[in-house]
Amino acid sequence: MRILIKPIVTEKLTIQGDKLNRYGFEVDRSANKLQIKAAVEEMYGVKVLDVNTVNYQGKRKSRFTKAGLLSGRANHFKKAFVTLAGDDKIDFYSNI
Repeated sequence: MRILIKPIVTEKLTIQGDKLNRYGFEVDRSANKLQIKAAVEEMYGVKVLDVNTVNYQGKRKSRFTKAGLLSGRANHFKKAFVTLAGDDKIDFYSNI
């Protein structure tokens, strides 16, 4: 099972990464905090202090087109906010 789907790189999380040593990831919806912690430690080689998770429900979306009203919804997803110990850092841009 693939736990970490992608890192979240926003202005807010970049600032939190610098000041609070906290990073965000989009994770598998069925993953728990212990699995997320183990996946981050294995993938990036860092020590994780804390993991906070948030489940997002998909929003209903609709739009008007020539064919009429189209309805649907965005996908559900789960975010994990990981706080690292000490001087550990994650550099998402190192492989570019």
